[in-house]
Amino acid sequence: MLDIKWIRENPDILDKGLARRGRQPMSAQVVALDASLRQLKTRLQEAQAERNTKSKEIGIAKSKGEDVQAILDAVGALKSEIQEGEERERTLQAELDDVLASIPNHLDDDVPDGPDEDANVELRRVGEPPAFDFEPRDHVALGEGMGLMDFDAAARMSGSRFVVLKGQLARLERAIGAFMLDLHTTESGYTECDTPLMVRTEAAYGTGQLPKSAEDMFHTTNDFWLISTSEMTLTNLVREQIIDAADLPIRVTALSPCFRSEAGAAGKDTRGMIRQHQFKKVELVSITRPEESEAEHQRLTACAEEVLKRLGLAYRVMILCSGDTGAGARKTYDLEVWLPGQGRYREISSCSNTGEYQARRMKTRFREEGDKHTRFVHTLNGSGLAVGRTLIAVLENYQRADGSVAIPEALKPYMGGLEAIGGR
Repeated sequence: MLDIKWIRENPDILDKGLARRGRQPMSAQVVALDASLRQLKTRLQEAQAERNTKSKEIGIAKSKGEDVQAILDAVGALKSEIQEGEERERTLQAELDDVLASIPNHLDDDVPDGPDEDANVELRRVGEPPAFDFEPRDHVALGEGMGLMDFDAAARMSGSRFVVLKGQLARLERAIGAFMLDLHTTESGYTECDTPLMVRTEAAYGTGQLPKSAEDMFHTTNDFWLISTSEMTLTNLVREQIIDAADLPIRVTALSPCFRSEAGAAGKDTRGMIRQHQFKKVELVSITRPEESEAEHQRLTACAEEVLKRLGLAYRVMILCSGDTGAGARKTYDLEVWLPGQGRYREISSCSNTGEYQARRMKTRFREEGDKHTRFVHTLNGSGLAVGRTLIAVLENYQRADGSVAIPEALKPYMGGLEAIGGR
């Protein structure tokens, strides 16, 4: 959520920022609502002061034996005005809050302009895609060829966009998640957390999934939301808190199932494990001072990249353009891993700096030692990495001609020293 004071003072900058995202101007609507609300609040304060003064006059008039009916009538009229005004204030505040909640974050100046993902800019490539002396298979052909990846069984019990992994393939997925967590906690300074898989509406609102992504989330009948990412729970660890500056930065990580309805993905990535309703992901979240958030963004992205480097997977780093950057982010870097089965790079991590956007929604501040004043923290998040997509990348990049898959060196300790899985 953006600061209403900033919007009031910078309406043109807000509208220019919205235009970069392909959105219509909103400053006039926001400023008008804000002005009406502030004017009403001022009048309510005046009416309350008048009512207090009139109430005192009643006692004075009675002590003098004077008729107080006119004063009583005036007090009654003020009471009615205040009651009606307070109701109107609640309505206006709700309208303003709803409008503010719908405004995306203000983009950083170095975010490239563009309407969609085709305008994203490649910053660098790391590693070389493997060269095969045979036609590489995709992960579906590999997994099903081993008899360890079963989409039909999953469909019979749960429908489309689910999978059952078996045997050494299930173990490999578990190994990937464990490897990521160990790397982030032992070398990158993140604290591992095990957080809830369901949150209340206010928590989903706090990180910005609500209201914009409601259709892409699963909602229970008793008003819980299944998490679409553990960013939601990790970031909400500090909701409604005032943090000591000495405790910043806070860096936390979690491996969790994630649930997404994929409402807007009809007909997209229907084959295989690329886009599923349920998947595992290791999430990285940082809470920082505002002046440190840009450096933290680079650090967080590097931590996610390190996973790909350790696994020997070729990838590229993209900066998302204005039209492709998520509503809550100021700036986002995507990591895209090379998938031989598709012959192209595919997203495996998004690392975003949200500035104070989430902190305002969560009411999360920090205070420097000896300072009476507080400031909003900055929050950052990124996948470190999506486990299912990493499994896909390992299968496709380490495949052999006989249908077996070599185990990357970094994962062998987690696989009991196994050299490969599958094959004839």
